[in-house]
Order: sequence, then structure tokens, then C-alpha cells
Amino acid sequence: MSKRKQHHPESKAKVALEALKGEETVSELASRFGVHPTMIHQWKRALLEGASGVFERGSRKAPEVDEEQVKDLHAKIGELAVANDFLARKLKPWIGK
Repeated sequence: MSKRKQHHPESKAKVALEALKGEETVSELASRFGVHPTMIHQWKRALLEGASGVFERGSRKAPEVDEEQVKDLHAKIGELAVANDFLARKLKPWIGK
């Protein structure tokens, strides 16, 4: 079974903008960019639906926080703080404070 191809947001935007221009058919764009025509239609629709968000003021969404990742990062900070404290105590006799 093959893995799905991941497309970068920049390339999606480029293809969607080309589709909006209408200079080429979706089939032509699909063969030129190596993307299925259905994907081009989806990206074009997403671009049109999200375009108004570019001009909105002050009503930006707060970034979503992954609580599990925050928990892991706090644990890592704790480990590093303990290691740093340990090393500082071990080096103190040689530094001469």
C-alpha cells in the first residue's frame, strides 16, 4: 500500500491561485502540477472560503495548545533544570566561588 503524498501549503496556494485565474483548465493544471483534479477543486474552495480571514482585524483565533505536548515540555524543563543544578554544584570547586 502506498503512502499519500503530502503537499506543502505554498504549493497548494500556488495551484489554487492558478485555478482561480482560469487561464488553464483543471485537467491541464492537474497534469502540470501532478495533482488529482479533485484536490485542485478542494484547494480552490478552501482558498475562497479562507480569503476573507486575511482581511479580518483583531479577531484572530488563539493558537491551539496541545496539552500533552506542554506536559512533556514541562517535564523536559524539569529534567534539564535538575541536570544543570547538579553540574553547577560539581563544577563549583574548580571555578572557585
